[in-house]
Amino acid sequence: MKKSKILMIIGSLLLLGLFVFPLWNITLEAPQYPTPLGMDIHINKFTDTHEFDIKNINLMNHYVGMQYIPETIPEFKIFPLVIGFMVILGVVIGLIGKHKLFLFWFVLMSLLGMAGLYDFYLWEYDYGHNLDPKAIMNFKNPDGSVMGFQPPLFGTKDILNFKAHSYPRLGAYFMFLGMLLTVVAFFIGKTEAKTK
Repeated sequence: MKKSKILMIIGSLLLLGLFVFPLWNITLEAPQYPTPLGMDIHINKFTDTHEFDIKNINLMNHYVGMQYIPETIPEFKIFPLVIGFMVILGVVIGLIGKHKLFLFWFVLMSLLGMAGLYDFYLWEYDYGHNLDPKAIMNFKNPDGSVMGFQPPLFGTKDILNFKAHSYPRLGAYFMFLGMLLTVVAFFIGKTEAKTK
C-alpha cells in the first residue's frame, strides 16, 4: 500500500481518540479554592477534573445567576455521529487513494471543526450572559451594564477574583495530529501521482 494511503487512514483513525480523551478543559482558579475547579469537555459529556468540581461550579454560579451546567446538551448526540462519519469517510478515501480527496477530507474536517468552535463560543456566551436578574449577587460594568461571566474561548481571562483558563486537551491533540497527517498524505500522494 502507498505511503500516502497509509497516512490518510492513520490520520482518520486518530480521530477515534476523541471517544476516549477529553476535547477541551475549562479551569477556574481563585484564592478561596486551593485546588482549582475544572471541567473536561468530551464529545459526548462533561466531566469533573477533580471530584465534585461541576457541582461546586454550579453552586458558585448560582449566586451570580448563571445557569447550571447541564448533564447533557444536543451536541453530545451530534458530535459522536459526525466524528464517526469522518473516521469512516477518511478510511474509505484512504483506501481509494486519490490525493485530491485527502485534501477534500481535510477541508471538510476543518469546516466542521470551525463550526464546532463557533457553537462552543455561542454556548459559552449564553452561559456567561444569560443571567437570572433575581440572582443573589449582581455585578455591573463601569458603564452600568450587567457584567457577563463568559469564560474565554481559548486562553486565560480574569473574571472578578477568578482566573479562567480554556485550553484543548488530549482528544483535541489526537484530532490535530490526525488532520496534519492527512495534509502530509495529500502532498505525498501528489508526489506519488507525478512519479507514475
